[in-house]
Formats: sequence, C-alpha cells, structure tokens
Amino acid sequence: MFSKYKKIRVLITGVGGGGYGEQVLKALRLAETSYYLIGIDMLPYSKGLFEVDEAYVVPPASSLEYIPALIEICRSRDVHVLIHGSEIELKVLSNHRHLFQKMNILLPINSPKVIKLCMDKWKTFESLSEKGFNVPRSFLIQKKRDVSAVDIFPVIIKPSIESGGSNNTFIAQDREELYFFCNHLLKQGIKVIVQEYIGTPNDEYTVGVLRSLDGKFINSIAVKRYLLSGLSSRIKVKNRTKRKELSDMLAISSGVSQGFIGRFPEVCETCEKIAKAINSRGPINIQCRFFDGKVFPFEINPRFSGTTSLRAIVGFNEPDILIRHHLLQEPIVPRFRYREGIIVRGLSETYIHPTNKPRPFLPKNEQ
Repeated sequence: MFSKYKKIRVLITGVGGGGYGEQVLKALRLAETSYYLIGIDMLPYSKGLFEVDEAYVVPPASSLEYIPALIEICRSRDVHVLIHGSEIELKVLSNHRHLFQKMNILLPINSPKVIKLCMDKWKTFESLSEKGFNVPRSFLIQKKRDVSAVDIFPVIIKPSIESGGSNNTFIAQDREELYFFCNHLLKQGIKVIVQEYIGTPNDEYTVGVLRSLDGKFINSIAVKRYLLSGLSSRIKVKNRTKRKELSDMLAISSGVSQGFIGRFPEVCETCEKIAKAINSRGPINIQCRFFDGKVFPFEINPRFSGTTSLRAIVGFNEPDILIRHHLLQEPIVPRFRYREGIIVRGLSETYIHPTNKPRPFLPKNEQ
C-alpha cells in the first residue's frame, strides 16, 4: 500500500491556461492530500508551468517523441499518478495505457470503449437513443446533399468527431445559414452533426458523474450555467425564428462555465443513469439542457472537466478522490456531502521574467 505520509508525485499534462489540465492542477492544490505536482506542456510560456513544483516542455502529443518523453519523466521523477490535460493527450495515453500500467503508475482514465464512443457524437446519440434516453433530433452531414434532410430550426452545427471548447460550432436559424456553415466545415474535411436547438440559455447544465475505475458509483454534481455572460458564451444571437419558447436569445457556451453549483437531482439522476448505461469508469462530464421536465444531453466528455476546480472548491475534488481511493486505498462514501452555491469566474495574470523559462525535457542520452 502507498504510504499516506509520503508526498504523492503527480504528472499533469497540458497545463497551459484554459484547458482542463489547469483545472486538475487547481483542484489538487486545493486538496488536503500532500502532492508534488509536475506539469508539462508543449509551449514554454504556458501559465500552468509556472504554478507547479517542477515543469518541463515536451513535444506535442502528435509527435512520436511524446510518449517516450512522458515515460522518461515518469521514471526519472518517480511519478505515481499521470493525469491528461487535453483531449488529444487523452487519446494518445489511452492507446499507450499499458506502458504506464506496467510502471505501476495510476492513470485515472476511462476505458477505450467509452472514450471511442464519446469522441464520436453521432454514435453517442445513436447509443443513447437506443438505450431510451432523450436526445436532440440529430442529422449526420457527410455530403452537401445530406443537408436537405434537416427540417427544423434553429439548429446547432458542429463537428461530429471531437470539438473541444465548442470549436467550429455554429447556430443556424434558416436553410441559407445551414448550408453556409455545413459547407464551411465540409470543405475542411470535417464530418458534421446538426442538432435541434433545445431549451433556453437558462436551461443549460454541465454535470459531472464520478465512478471509480472499477465502475462503482461515487457521486455527481452539476453547474447550472450562467450562459449569457461575455466569458461563458461563444455565440449569442437574437432568436429570429417563430419558436418563442426558446427565449429571445440563442446561445452556445464558450466552455468556460460558471453559475450555481449543486446537486440538482432532477438533472443528475438522468446523467447518473447515462454514465452507468455506457459503463463509464473514472470521470465523465455530460453537457445537457433540462427542458420541459426532461434532460437532453448534447455532449459527453469522458474526462475531467473545465469545471473540475469549481467542483473542488465546494468539496467535490474528483482527481483527489480517485487518487486517495485507488492509490491510498481509502474508502469513499458514495454521495458524500459537499457545499452548494454560486461560483463566478474572471481572468488572472501571471508575470514571467524573460529568463524564467521551463527547460525542454531531454532523454538521458541527450542530457
């Protein structure tokens, strides 16, 4: 058993500002557990590199040198836990998980099956619909002619495969806009999904369902988003359709969530069922709208969330819980208590002297 009196050495990837790697870093800084945090990023002036105990610049996750660099850091720095901080790193680490498992490094990551499913929005909604969950009406657009099947407005247009932070996401209120945005994405070789716009900006939630790595339920939490603030909305447009039940403004989140955080059982109960139905193991984050008494999930991220630090503030510290449970063998009481309330966000700045630059990590034969 790992000694609870020894400082746990955690390597967090992708700690650059704005990603969920930085959120994991913030959450572990809030924990009572004793951690020594090592941060890596591919950019030398990433904010998180200056907020860890030890920092390195590594090749991007797409590089063949990325995994060897991580393995060398884990070995030389006696790393006990490895946590990914971006979706591309999630995929790469998932494909190489066996290498870190052989090193007895805890990798709090979902199963390859769940990751593959959730990374494909079309397959996700097919699966949820087959399991009896409510989902927005959706259309897969692979060619221009597929657009003609869309028969409801307004709609959300986005990539079917990934799209972290609402990248390449648009609102179309008529067929002319629909063709324009779909054509824009198809020209880039992006497979498109079109979804019915449901509810109002006041109906949106981001929900975390935490299950252990062996699939046992631990707890859930939700943020009822303040979506119309400048920081939290990527797109805000006046509703020009005749569907007045959708409110005067249509909006898409920027991925920076803030708002009322709490239990919201009417929303979390359905999300817990979704996590169980897809057999999630570890952290999972479900974006949804609660409208007309029903939960409509529109995206599932099989990873830590952009609200990880918000949850930690109220006592729902997901990375710390998984580390204490799986590394320290601490029992975790399901549905433990945590605080509720409003959390708002802003911007913060870090001054970096020009000479204070994290060094690139070099393999042993190059040091």
